[in-house]
Amino acid sequence: MKKFITNILSLLLYTSTPLLLIGCADTRTGKVSATGAIYECLVVSSESVYDVVKPVMEADMPCLPQMESYFKVMHVVPSQFDSYLQPTRNILIVDIDSTKYTTLKVKVGRDLWSHPQAVYRIQSPNRADFDAYWEANSESVREWFVNEELQRQTRFYRASTNKDARHILQRDFHCDLLIPEDYILIMDTTLHSTLSTTLNSKLSTLNYRLIWCCNNKGPMRRDLVIYSYPYTDQRTFTLDYLCQKRDEVLGQVVTASVEGSYMGTEYRIFPPQYKVLATGDRRQETGEYTAELRGLWKIYGGEAMGGPFVSHTVLDESRQQVITAEVFLYAAGQKKRNALRQAEAILYTLTLQPEKE
Repeated sequence: MKKFITNILSLLLYTSTPLLLIGCADTRTGKVSATGAIYECLVVSSESVYDVVKPVMEADMPCLPQMESYFKVMHVVPSQFDSYLQPTRNILIVDIDSTKYTTLKVKVGRDLWSHPQAVYRIQSPNRADFDAYWEANSESVREWFVNEELQRQTRFYRASTNKDARHILQRDFHCDLLIPEDYILIMDTTLHSTLSTTLNSKLSTLNYRLIWCCNNKGPMRRDLVIYSYPYTDQRTFTLDYLCQKRDEVLGQVVTASVEGSYMGTEYRIFPPQYKVLATGDRRQETGEYTAELRGLWKIYGGEAMGGPFVSHTVLDESRQQVITAEVFLYAAGQKKRNALRQAEAILYTLTLQPEKE
């Protein structure tokens, strides 16, 4: 009973917005509003199963300047999972019962008891089958909850956007991005870079089209940069190439107060990570190839400034253009997980315009 009360209190004491165990009804769905903060998850399972689940769900997120977990996790045993806890926004239920199940089954659901809500059920006849499933799929389960949170945030951005910045993207970049209204356009430019070709060592000029938006409200600064350039190299979608482009472009536009200072990627402490994204309805429908970079940035030759960044890069095959959208944060001494995830969700709204006939 003491632990149950502690878990209830932990559900109440989160930092972002007030929590009500019984929320108001959502007019669109007829469900009560989900309770709990973003990136919190309630695990409904036995104590021994929770001991296996917790380290995965509370693992440290990569490429943050300080340790922050993927999720804040709470736990109750199945007998304590009642109507007060059912509206929780993220729920992982592990039910092991040989009298109810003959084979392991996985079920995912949305808005079962509240809105918005994500529920992941693992039903197993025995502990051995569950352990085998969790060992093979635990990170995928965690990623499913991350994607649910990202999709919720992208739906929120549709309400109000920066129309001027989006107009520039549609006109000059032939793409669209749901840039929030509170991200102010602070730069719209074309950069020039001189490089030598691999065939004849002659110098040529490469143009980068770039816009930069910033949300500097409150104690944390959030920046969004979109830039494009011609697709000229088959090595474009690699870690080294995209990092090189990032340093080349952002090093020209992002500086500090010390003359000669510039932004660059941090390679020594937390090297940047690269992966190909295959999630999201838009990518499944269009087959667009998206590369993600995740890492830390720092100011070289100036103040001790830095923070996390995430970028998405896509190829506009019809126009042979590479488009990169990146968010980066600066918030000295503050936790950054939730703010970075909220900004990162903007990147998932990137869409390419079809070429006109």
